[in-house]
Parts: sequence; structure tokens; C-alpha cells
Amino acid sequence: MLQGQVIAAYGKRYRVELGDGREISCVTRGKKTDLACGDLVEIQLTDKHEGVVESLLPRRSLLYRSNAYRSKFLAANVTQAVIVLATTPGFYEELLNRCLVAAEAARIQPLILLNKCDAADPSDALDRLERYSRLGYQVQPLSAKQNIQPLKPWLQKQTSVLVGQSGMGKSTIVNALLPGLSVRTQEISEALDSGKHTTTATHLYHLNGDSQLIDSPGLQEFGLHHLSVEQLEHAFIEFRPFLGKCRFSNCRHMKEPGCAIHEAVANGRINGERVGYYQTLVNEISHKGL
Repeated sequence: MLQGQVIAAYGKRYRVELGDGREISCVTRGKKTDLACGDLVEIQLTDKHEGVVESLLPRRSLLYRSNAYRSKFLAANVTQAVIVLATTPGFYEELLNRCLVAAEAARIQPLILLNKCDAADPSDALDRLERYSRLGYQVQPLSAKQNIQPLKPWLQKQTSVLVGQSGMGKSTIVNALLPGLSVRTQEISEALDSGKHTTTATHLYHLNGDSQLIDSPGLQEFGLHHLSVEQLEHAFIEFRPFLGKCRFSNCRHMKEPGCAIHEAVANGRINGERVGYYQTLVNEISHKGL
């Protein structure tokens, strides 16, 4: 048995990096495909460069999304989720909220990164993000094509995963951090006989000895069906001081009388739009499979 880390996930095939730096193309036993990039595993070699994953070691964290039917793992053992937005094309604030909720539920520190600040005036986007700054979330403006330096301190001594919509510039960020990376991903693609550039794969890269970066495919949706209502309400961090103070112990903060969350909205202590995002998510997870 050899221990290693999953550094790339291509559907049912994984690339595992061993402690000595070797990279092994692996499959799992049977139909199991429940591994994520960043997972620590034990493998058995079947050839010099091929192997089978025999066991999964305990995870410190797992970031994933789900709909009513299946789950999609994004990254494991990460300490930070870098949510990549851009000034252009405009970002979906609902998707941002879903990413924040997923990170909070998984106890992963979020960083909101506003990219392409050189491509369009960032003022409006920064104004939209001010409410998240007031909640305590870090918002970092960036022009990755011009200067990647402002991002680097945030990545030090972290295992970070980049998440966000397509077109936000995640590939530009990765290539700016690791020049020549596009050549490397093409080599991996050819080694796996995929016949195309692996833009839909998830990859882990070493920034230095104690900092890692996972690049995930662009998202168009982010379902949270794996969360309970209790997990949802706790993941909205501004709700926390008011939880347990509603008139009814089973209040879901929809239209119930005596709801402490709605009273906080009326008093200007919670943003009403955030409550709207919460209610949308409650309705989604309450109608699983329908």
C-alpha cells in the first residue's frame, strides 16, 4: 500500500501524487467515484504508472454541491474557498451566496475575489460586495492579467480551492500564479488519452512547500440539497445572534409570527435580500425530488 494525494479528478479516473513525487493514474474499486481532488488515499500499484485506490483516509473538510439526485465533490481537505467574481461579465449574487453557505457549512474560510478590475470600472461591483464586507467577509479586488501579487498573501499556508462562474478568469489566475501551467495540463490530458484539453477536470497545484491551490471547473449552479434547514440558518452568519429567539422553537423564518430574523430585518440589523436567498434555499431543500 502506498499513500498519496489526489491531485486531479477526471470523472472516473484520478491522478494520485505519491510522497516521492511520482504521479499515478488511478481508478477506484467497482463503481465508486466518491473521491475529490485533495483527498488523501492509499493505493495499490497495478503497473509502473497505474494503480487502484484501495482506501480513503479521513477528511478534514469537504466542499461539494448537490441537487435532488446526486452530489458533486469540488475539493477535500481545503482550508479556504476563494470565490472568484469579475466586473465583467456580471456575477450572479445568488451564486455567491450559495458558495458562501456551502463554505460556512463545511467550516471552510471564504475569500471573495473580485477579478478583472482593469476590464471595467469596479465601483458598482464593490458597492454590491460592501454588504459582505460588513458581515466580516474579506473582499479582495484583483486584476489578474496585470498584477497577481495582491492575491498571493491570502494563499500562503493555505489549501485553497477556486470556485465561481465560468468566465470569471480562474484560468488566468492559475496561470499567473504558475506560469507554464497550460503546458502541464495539456500533458496530463494527453497522458490520459482524453483527446482534449482538460478544462472540465479539477486539479491541485503546489504553490510552494506549504501552500496548495485547487482549480475547479466553472459553475452555473450550486445546489445545497445536502444541507438541513438548521445547517442553512447557521450558515447565514448574521442570523446566528438571533437563532433560538423566535416565538416558536421550530421557526423556519419564512412567514411565522414572532420571528426574530424578520424582526432583525425590520430593525435594519439583517439585510432583507439575504433572507430572501435563505428562503429560496429552504424551499429548494424542502421539495427534494419533486
